[in-house]
This record gives sequence, C-alpha cells and structure tokens, in this order.
Amino acid sequence: MEWLGLHVLADLPATGQTVLDCRHNPYLVVLAYLVVCTGSFATLHMLERVASTEQPTAQRQWRLLGTCCLAGSIWAMHYISMLAFEATVEVHYDVALTATSLLLMLLAAWLAMNVLSRPTWQTRHYLLGATYIGLGIGAMHYTGMAAMRSNALQYYRPELLLGSVLIAFASSLVSLLLAKRFRHGHGTVHQLLKYGAALVMAGGIITTHFTGMWALTLVLPNGVPLRLPMTDNSLQLSLSIAFITLLISASSISAALADKKLQSKEHDLRRVNMLLSQLDQARVSLQQAAHYDALTNLINRRGFNQVFAERLAEQSSNEGMLAVMFLDIDHFKRINDSLGHDAGDQLLKVIAGHIKAATRPQDVVARFGGDEFCILISLHSRDEARHLAQRVMHKLKEPIDLGGRRMVMTTSIGISVFPDDGSSCDELLKNADLALYQSKGCGRNNLNFFSSNLKTRATLELQLEEELRLALLEDCGLRLHYQPIFDLHSGQVSKLEALIRWQHPQHGLLSPDRFIGIAEVNGLIADLDLWVLRHACQDLALLNRHGFSDLRVTVNCSALTLGREELATEVEHALSAAGLPAWRLELEVTENALMGNIHSTISLLKRIRATGVSLSIDDFGTGYSSLAYLKRLPLDTLKIDRSFIQDIPRSSQDMEIVQAIMIMAHTLHLKVITEGVETVEQYAFLSEHGCDAIQGYLLSRPVPLGELRTVLAELNQREERLMAYSDTAQSGSPDLFADAPGYRASASAAPPGR
Repeated sequence: MEWLGLHVLADLPATGQTVLDCRHNPYLVVLAYLVVCTGSFATLHMLERVASTEQPTAQRQWRLLGTCCLAGSIWAMHYISMLAFEATVEVHYDVALTATSLLLMLLAAWLAMNVLSRPTWQTRHYLLGATYIGLGIGAMHYTGMAAMRSNALQYYRPELLLGSVLIAFASSLVSLLLAKRFRHGHGTVHQLLKYGAALVMAGGIITTHFTGMWALTLVLPNGVPLRLPMTDNSLQLSLSIAFITLLISASSISAALADKKLQSKEHDLRRVNMLLSQLDQARVSLQQAAHYDALTNLINRRGFNQVFAERLAEQSSNEGMLAVMFLDIDHFKRINDSLGHDAGDQLLKVIAGHIKAATRPQDVVARFGGDEFCILISLHSRDEARHLAQRVMHKLKEPIDLGGRRMVMTTSIGISVFPDDGSSCDELLKNADLALYQSKGCGRNNLNFFSSNLKTRATLELQLEEELRLALLEDCGLRLHYQPIFDLHSGQVSKLEALIRWQHPQHGLLSPDRFIGIAEVNGLIADLDLWVLRHACQDLALLNRHGFSDLRVTVNCSALTLGREELATEVEHALSAAGLPAWRLELEVTENALMGNIHSTISLLKRIRATGVSLSIDDFGTGYSSLAYLKRLPLDTLKIDRSFIQDIPRSSQDMEIVQAIMIMAHTLHLKVITEGVETVEQYAFLSEHGCDAIQGYLLSRPVPLGELRTVLAELNQREERLMAYSDTAQSGSPDLFADAPGYRASASAAPPGR
C-alpha cells in the first residue's frame, strides 16, 4: 500500500539498491530531545495554569499557548531529528506537506488540550487525551516523512510503524497519569513529578520518531543515478529551529511561572481580604454581643451606659433635661416558676416589643437583665416623663397570649431626672433604682420619681444591713423579749412568744419593723430566725430551772425560712442543745408564708410536727389562705389577728367575724389564741365565746428575760380574779386589771412584733 509516496504494506522490490549507509548526528539528536523535553515541560505548565485559573478567557489563552508548545516542540523535534539523518542520497523537503504535518500536530494538540482542560479528569479523559497526542505524533511524523523528497523510495515495516504509534500513545498516557498528581500541588514533590512527566513524554515522542525511522528502508530503483548531497546546512537549520522553539517554550514557562506567582499573590490577597472581612464580621458580632441583648435585640447595660454618657454630655452642654426610667415586671418570677424559662423568654420578647411601641423613636430602650428594663429620654418637663411612663404601663396591660393563656402583666417604674437628681450616669441610675424600689414597696404597678428622702432612707437601710450582718456574726446587740400568752381555761400563763429586738448603739432599741424587712431583702432572715430559735430554747431552759416547767415558747418563722429543707434538722439541734423536749416548742407561721409553696410546706411541717413540736398559724384572716388548704395543714393553734379585736365591743361585725373564726377553728380541732387584747371588755367577750387563750397589753407588754419571772408570778397569782371577772364585768369594774404589768385602759396600737 502506498500513501503519499510511502510504501507501508508493500514488500521490498526484487530489484533496486537499498540505501544502507544511513546514520544520525548524535549532537542534533540530543538537541532534538532537549527541544521536546522543554516543550513537554511547558505544555504541562500550561495544563496546570488552565486547571488553576477560573476565568474562561485566561483558560482559552493558556490552552492555545499549550497547544503551540506541544505541537511546536514535537514538530521541531521531528525536523531536527530529520536534519540529523545522514543518508547517501540527496534529500530535500516538500513545503506543503511540511506545513501540513505542522497543522496536523496543532490540531491534535488543540483537541488534547481541550479534553485535558476539564476541572476533573476521568478515565475516558486520559484515554482520549493520550489518543489525540499519540495519533497526532504519528500523523505528523509520517506526513513529515512523506514530505521528504529524494531519488530513493520509502518502504516501512508495518509492525514497527504500528509500534511507533503505540509508543506515542503509551508515553502520553503515562505522562497524563503523572500530570494528575501535580495539577493542584506545590513543593518539591510537585516539581519532581512535573519533571518526570516531561521526561517520559519527551522520551516517548523521540522514541516514536526513531521507531518510525527504524521501520524505514530507502530503496533506490534500478536505473536511477545516485545523487550525493551537495551541501550540508543541517546544523545551522537545526540550531535555528531549536532556538525558535526553545524561545517559545521558555517564554511560555516564564509566563506560566509569573502567572502562578501572581495568582499566588492574588490568592494570598484574597485570603487576607477574606480574613479581614471575617475579622470585621467578628468585630461586628462581638460589638453586637457586647452592646446588645441577644434575646430582645435591645441594647444591654454596657451599650446603654455608652449612649447614656454621650447623651448626658450633650444635654450638659445644651443645659437640657434627661430622664432615666427603671422598669421591673411585677411578679415575673411566677412565670418562670410555673411555665418555665422558655415561656419567660418569649414573654420578655413581647414585653420588649410593647415597651418599644410605647416609646418614641429617639428614646433609648435597654434590657439590663432578667425582667429589668431601662429607658432614657430627653424632655422639657417632668410631666413628659410621667406621661411616657403611664403610656408604657398602659401598653404592658394589654393581654398577651402565651402557651395557650392570656396574661396581663404590670410594671413598676422608678424615674430620676437630670440635672435635678444627679449629674453622673451612676448617680442617676442609682436614684432611678431607689425610686423603683419605692414603687415596688407601694404595692407595685406604680411609678415614683426620685426624692432626696429616698436616698437618706436607702443610706440608712444600707447602714442597718451592714450592722445587722455584723450583729449576727458577732452575736451582739440582738435581744429577745417575751410576751405571755394567758390560758383562759387554766388561768395560768401557758406560753411565751419570743419577739426579737435590736439594741442599736446609735438608734437605741429597735423594734422588728425597722430591720426585719432589711433582713428578708438581703438574705439574712434565715440566720435571724435561727438565732431566735436557739436563744429562745436556751432562755426557756433557764426558766425551766427556776420552776417554770410547764411553759412553752413560740418562735416566729418567716416564709423564706419555711422554704428551707434544713429547718426540721435545725429545730432538732436547737432543742437538743437546750435539753428541752419537743412539746415545749411551738413554731408560728403566717398565712402568706404557708401559701408560698403549699405542697412542700405541708411536707416540711409534717416532718417537724412528727418530732413533737407544735405549729400555729399567725395573723389569721389577713392573708389569702383557703379552708381547703387549712384543713390539710398539720396545725395545733390558730391565732386571730388583732385587727379583728381592736374595735370590739364597738363593732358588731368584728364580733361576728371573731365568733365565726373560733367556731371554725374548734371544728378543725384547733385551739384559738387572740392577740392584741388590750381592754377588759375584749377579755370578757373572748372568754364568754370560748377563746382558749389571749395575748396582749392587757396582760403584759413584751419584756426581756430578766423581768419575765416577775411578770409571770404576778399574772399567775391573778387566777381567781381573772376567773371571777365574768361575774363582775357587768358592774363596771375597769380597775380589776389596773395593777397588771401591761394594763392600759385605752386600746392604743401596739408595735408589731416577731
């Protein structure tokens, strides 16, 4: 078979002269290998640039440059190798076929670059790219051989011809497999793989050429004269082709390296910009977290203080006015305790929205934490602050749907005004807090402006708190006074109520109403109750040694103390330390204390009563207990509050109420004690209607332990006179108790006791 003058499948002719004296210039062969190595290395660089760039225009440019490097280096290798071919015949080349061979190689290289420019390579991409390169090398080689013109005919051994094409395919495939490893890598291993792939590809290409040359046999037909080459310019021509090709490859490699470095810098710059952007976002997030409340998106205390300082400086220079409002949601803790903290958070979001809706755009609304909010407003008169506070209170009273319930919340508000109530942020906030404290103390759902007497009272309360804490710590200054409880059936004093007093070094003897509230607010009430319990048991033990072996002592127990699980153990320790049996002690609790947590309270009281300690309910009728719970409580005694006694016998309504309470208590098998008895008329009424015991100034004021034995002796000696009073009361004998230690003919108010 003959193709373009090449005899591929034809046998050698029987006649003719085979040209055997053929050899290659080794220097030009080395030059050809160097050219193809450089071109292969440049091509692999172009593939790397195509894979690393994201711009379509740049990808097309690198593909085109890679095509030129690959096709140009292979074509240059071929013709430098052909120029290295030295035969004993005159050889020249057809220009058209030579150009065609270059175009064929360019086409194959372009197709291969397109296939290998994909982001990811699969098996078919390797095979297709290697096929394009292998066929391109073969087509270029044999088209270039066909361009060779001489008197001799070209005969090819078909197995070697096919082997040359397979070598081109295999070397291309191996090179592409190596190229996969370094497409996205860097470092020493990356460069070594790239060099190795270039050497393998170049070796396969030049091996393809010389395998094809091995398959070639030149036959000079008979009768054709042998023409020897006249001139030999192969060296100059080879060097020119090599120089041009190496220049193109080197320029391409330089461009690729420069682009890689530039891209690396751009990547670093993008990374720096990204890090800067992330830092900006982190800074904004930190600023948001530092100055804004995550739950309500209102500014927090730190953000509020910053804005407050700016507004304060502005108003100071303009001689304007500012108002600070402290808001506290009334009884918000009940929401968290009953519905859970998630429901409480949802409620806070709604409340925050209501507060924002009630304020003006220029007003600053902040959440300080929990259910505390603060509003900062500019104003011209105090009435503006009052109207805004009233608008907020009205807005918060709108029903809120929460967990299937419609809830109505109220708020207490305290207001301080700049410059009247202070000149600094801290002072104004503190004064607004004091005004809020007054609003809560006035029954909540109220608003109050700061006044100077609030500061004076707060200063005094702080001083009293510190001194009370010290008094408890050092066990000095606190005193117990005892008020007798007179049993109407036995005519004897049966109990003593322990009432605490504080002998203050500056303010003298303080009654409980001056410091009990301070103790409750500041967490001292449990220690105070425990102090009373221990000292009352010790004092009773002392009285026991002086012959008062039947007396009991009654100790008041606050709501906070009643919520402590340790109370039962503390009662046992106090009795044990004093050496008293449990029946000598009675704990006295109020209705409100009982109702705070009724289920746990009942359980605790049952534990205490199981030890033998008696229990009584104090101030009955003034709280909100129900009879349903009253019958479940393990009580022994019921105390009627003095508010029902003080108008007897003038008030028939109070007399009926007291009779009803006594009937109900006796029905529940409870003994009845009436406190606040101050007149003989009250005594006569209670005695007549079945009251079990009385307590009040008619018998005695609360007295210290040192005076108690005298009072007890005098009261117990009047048994006959007391029992006979019911017969003489109608004769108008008001002097019957004239010599009693605490007797007063008038029913003046007695100070509260504990």
